[in-house]
Formats: sequence, C-alpha cells, structure tokens
Amino acid sequence: MCVLLILAVFIWTTASGSPDQSRSSNAEMPPVRLNEEAYVRIGGIEQWITIKGENRRNPIVLFLHGGPGNALSPFAESEFGVWEHEFNLVQWDQRGAGRTFVKSGPSIEPTMTLDRMVQDGIEVSGYLVKHLGQRKIILVGTSWGSVLGIYMVKRRPDLFYAYIGVAQVVNIRRSQAYSYRQVLERARAAGDQPAVTALENIGPPPWNSIRQWPEFHKVLLLYQAKVITAASPPMHLEPEYDSASEQARRSEAADFSFVHFMGMAMDGPLEQIDLAALGRDFAVPVYIIHGKEDLTAPPELAKTYLESITAPRKRFSIVQGTGHESTVPQLELVRGVLREEAERIQTSLH
Repeated sequence: MCVLLILAVFIWTTASGSPDQSRSSNAEMPPVRLNEEAYVRIGGIEQWITIKGENRRNPIVLFLHGGPGNALSPFAESEFGVWEHEFNLVQWDQRGAGRTFVKSGPSIEPTMTLDRMVQDGIEVSGYLVKHLGQRKIILVGTSWGSVLGIYMVKRRPDLFYAYIGVAQVVNIRRSQAYSYRQVLERARAAGDQPAVTALENIGPPPWNSIRQWPEFHKVLLLYQAKVITAASPPMHLEPEYDSASEQARRSEAADFSFVHFMGMAMDGPLEQIDLAALGRDFAVPVYIIHGKEDLTAPPELAKTYLESITAPRKRFSIVQGTGHESTVPQLELVRGVLREEAERIQTSLH
C-alpha cells in the first residue's frame, strides 16, 4: 500500500513538475489568442460580450459604451482592432442595448435602474477576472458609460487597476444648462436667427418634456460640427452585425434606452446624476480625457470634478479640436494611458 502511494506521488510529481517548473513552462508557452463572442448570464438575463486579443496574458480592458443604449461592439474592430496585440479588449452590450436588447426585448425595462446597471457592470468585471484568470481589469467609460464607470470603481475598487473616463459626465442638469448657454451664444454670435428662435422657443433647461431634447440637440450638433478639427476614427460596421433586422433592432434599442433613462418628462435616472454625491475618495487611479470643444459634457465640469477627488494617481487631459465624440488624438491618449498602466501591472507581477 505504501509503495503504491509513493509510486503515485512520484508519477504525479514527474508529470506536473514542481510549482516553479510549471510557472516557468507556462511563461514559455506561445500566446493564446482570444476571439470570443457569446451571451453570458449577467444580472439574471443573457448579455452579449465579446473578448478579442492576441495574448490571453495581456491586460483586460472593458469598454463601457455611451448612449445610453449605443452598443459599440458592431464597430469595435475598426476602431480598436489594432490595439489587440497589446490588450484583451472587451465589449459589452449593456442591459437594453445592442444584442442584449435583441435577446431580452423591452420587457426588462422595469429592471433598468442605475443600481442594476452598475451591478451588471461589476458582474461582467468579475466574470472577466475569473474567466481569463487575471487579478483585475482596466475600465474605460465614455459619456453615459463614464457614469457607470465611476459608480463601478467606487463600489468595487478591488476589481480594477485603473479607470479612464472619456467625455466624462459629472452632472447631467448642469451639463444641459451649460450646453444650452454655449449653443445659444454661438448662434447669436453667428447671426443665425432661425437657430436663436428655435432655442428661445425651447427655453433653457431644466426641461419637462423629452420632445424638447431632439429640437435642442439638432442645433447643438450643428454648432458642434463647426468646431471639430481632429480626425474621426474609422467606424465600419462589422459584417456579422450588418443585417437589416439587426440594424433595426439596434436602433430600437438605442431609442428605448435613451427614453427610459431620460424620462418622458425629463425626470429619468440619467437626469438625477451627480457624481460629486458619491464621495471624493477613490482607491484606484482616475484619468479623464476630454474634448476641448465638447458641447454636451463640458470639460470645465469634468476638470473641476477631477481636481476635487483624491486618488492614487489622477490626470486630466484636454484634446484640441475634439467634441463629445471620440477622435483619433483622443483615442491615442487613451491608448497611452493603457500602456502606462500595463507597464505598472507587469512591474507589480514580477
């Protein structure tokens, strides 16, 4: 009996090697490419997640798309594909957006609270850490996604190496008041009487009907376009997302989510956002990268907010010629921060 036991231990040790030998062997293994697309059960429903990268051991970057409801996954390959040799890039169609909406339909609207969306993001992050065998991830939130991002890192800092906010939203009602003033001033300076009349008819926020938003937004986009000088990134729809039916459902999802979060009377969850109320102390690094010409989320509010918080590291970067939508130089700054954090991660693991 003892001889058999000793022999079994010897065979197991010879096959598996010592812990040091196994670690050395793994380090020499060729990179394992990731190209995963699947529904994952998050928050009680099936949610669409894609993971793409050239080396499973590279840092994980989870993108939180804007909107609300504007899933980024159909365009991610053209916009971020060249980053895949450095990072494992994760796109998540949030509750009420993209293919997650295609799967669930509008029946999940009662569950679409801010708290539930934040918890969804935390569950996605926990899934990624476990699924890919890493300690933490890096979070990148854009516009509406930047709201989720701040909530997520405040609630579960243990899951994140760092947070990067792009077109960071801080306080929706203050942003709307700023936007209205800026656009009206520009219209008056340009002698654009039709635009001035339209804006004066809408009146300044706070508004009490969602119908006022598209009327204002049409003028905002007109004046936003006049000050954008930085190049836009490539945004090509991937073939697998290109069917007429899926495009129709994706558009339906964007409208559905936007109306839900804004509210028919402009009193929805998004209208109540005020990040300052969450507290000023952060346990993870916080970076904000903002367009100087952003007429939707004013850079002044984002900069003041960042100055008011404490974090292990923090930095505010302004991008010339950039509005609310991402531009090539803005994304290069994001990539630069990701590289900085990747170097720190590698140093901490050795």
